[in-house]
Amino acid sequence: MKKRIHYFDYASTTPLDRGVFEVMKPFFMDNYGNPSNLYSIGYEAKKALDVSTKKITNSLGCRPEEFIFTASATESDNLAIIGTARANKNRGNKIIVSNVEHKGIFSACEALKKEGFEIQELKIGKNGLVNVQDLINAIDDKTLIVSVAYADSETGTIQPINKIGKAIKEYRDKNKTSLPYFHTDAAQAVNYLDVNVNNLGVDLMTLSAQKIYGPKGVGGLYIRRGTTLQPLIYGGGQQFNVRSGTENVPGIVGFGEAMELTVKEGKKEAKRLSILRDKLQEGILKKVDRVLVNGNQEKRLPNFLNVSILDIEGEAMLLYLDNKGIIVNTGSACNSQSLEPSYILQAFGRPYEYIHGSLRFTLGKYTTQKDVDYVIKTLPAIVKKLRLISPLKLDPKEQKEISDRKAFVGGQTPHFLRKKK
Repeated sequence: MKKRIHYFDYASTTPLDRGVFEVMKPFFMDNYGNPSNLYSIGYEAKKALDVSTKKITNSLGCRPEEFIFTASATESDNLAIIGTARANKNRGNKIIVSNVEHKGIFSACEALKKEGFEIQELKIGKNGLVNVQDLINAIDDKTLIVSVAYADSETGTIQPINKIGKAIKEYRDKNKTSLPYFHTDAAQAVNYLDVNVNNLGVDLMTLSAQKIYGPKGVGGLYIRRGTTLQPLIYGGGQQFNVRSGTENVPGIVGFGEAMELTVKEGKKEAKRLSILRDKLQEGILKKVDRVLVNGNQEKRLPNFLNVSILDIEGEAMLLYLDNKGIIVNTGSACNSQSLEPSYILQAFGRPYEYIHGSLRFTLGKYTTQKDVDYVIKTLPAIVKKLRLISPLKLDPKEQKEISDRKAFVGGQTPHFLRKKK
């Protein structure tokens, strides 16, 4: 009998919605035409692309010609940063990014450094948020682009994108310039937050199909009309000469359908998931001692819960939980290709000892109360077992010293250090 999976890693990827798959199926084998061709099956493919594009752009409040499809959110991030920097290098060389961006942003910036561009990382505050005034103060006449993630991928903390967009517009109006452009990676946020580009005031916005129950291998980039951008991929001139190559018709059809469903279900689902998330958080804090909640608890996505369980290594917890059918993620170093612990949790002021014991639970449309109850029931025994064999033993005095230094978001004291009444 197949073991039941209790999936809590929706921030990494979502399962493909069965309804979305049904819409995609004809375009794999029946309607297989190349949308660039003029004959009938090519026209049918082109028509499907146009319909899917409108489903997405209607949700974003933009024109169809302001949106292009890519192979991933990472490609979209690269195109937004590298494309605008190279296209405008005669006007400046400075790029400002928050220190909780997606790796796709940081990797693009590292590449641009070698081309002579200046990269300025803006630190988040103790509340986990970008300070809008600090950002505006960092902008000068050499700044080409500002990039701030709508919500980070570790804690789900939501940044004040609309306030940043408004402030950047005021800066441009005051200085009579079209720069800097403003980009946000909204891949994590699109399920639950307003993604109308005019409300947000963004010039570029990254999306990903696989984060909204669509297919993998499809991303998108909104590019406001008038934004100067250089392609990364050259060829037949598809997608307004911005991203050449034959379009992934089945993937794009799935992306459009998933986007339409997401917008329709978003508010209701956000409410349901926030209730389940809060029950999960309450249950863990009640059943397990020495636990710290990471991120801004007031301004976070409704499906995110990131906790540090002290005196345990996160990768060990991940494997033990996996053995019990619980799928989570960790910011611990051994979890990914990188040998470094989560840079996002470091940006939140977490010391390595806390990051090594971090677990990220992200809920989604197939998460149930039974899944949450199962985690609350299963986790304490695993924690107890791992603490007995763990080499990590953080001194309570050290915990208190870290707390006194306000290394926690908003200066919050962990519940296990609060004085009992």
